[in-house]
Amino acid sequence: MKAIVFAAGLGTRLRPLTDSLPKALVDVNGAPMLELVIRRLAAAGVTGLVVNTHHFHERIAAFLEEKKNFGLDIALSREEAFPLETGGGLKKAAPLLAGSEPFFACNSDVYSALDLRALYAAHLASGALATLAVRERPSKRRLLFDAAMNLRGREGEAAPAGLRPLAFSGIQVLSPAYLEKITESGVFSITPVHLRLAAAGERIMGYEDGSDFWCDIGDPARLETVRARAAVDFPR
Repeated sequence: MKAIVFAAGLGTRLRPLTDSLPKALVDVNGAPMLELVIRRLAAAGVTGLVVNTHHFHERIAAFLEEKKNFGLDIALSREEAFPLETGGGLKKAAPLLAGSEPFFACNSDVYSALDLRALYAAHLASGALATLAVRERPSKRRLLFDAAMNLRGREGEAAPAGLRPLAFSGIQVLSPAYLEKITESGVFSITPVHLRLAAAGERIMGYEDGSDFWCDIGDPARLETVRARAAVDFPR
């Protein structure tokens, strides 16, 4: 099983921490955030991993080398000129993700208690092109789902009535065929790709995350929230 971890962001809202290291290597209870994400993926059965990089690429490469890639087959997809966002990063890394099995795609700044194995099993059972972990929480422009959890639109845009707004958790499972359907180019987010494919009749599903914790490390306050939870989950 493979996964891609998006770690190319600049982390500007965490400055000055990110003036000297990438956001993915910010310390969370004695371990870099990237390590916690990788360990959760490995526990879910991931053996092959792609990490996309830009900001302080060398620091991430050195960290993984020091950790002996955590015993996994890890490749780096470097975005040298500028970060390509999640969609552009996925498209660039596509040759490294080729295969016959669905794969995880996760943001490196998200700490979640989501059962990754259950998410993967739900994706396999549905036959969807993509399965997005979503949950009820405040967020700008949440995604809209029908009663069967099919993606139908985005909050604030034209969409049928009676849809349920849920926030994307930055964790998803994609089928290999998804990579062939990315027609966008340059710098772009993966969310508009999901919406375009759903509007074209492809099955883009939501999987409701009912776990007791989700938070990203997007700013100093949220970083402290994640540190407090990680101290409980991974006591030092």
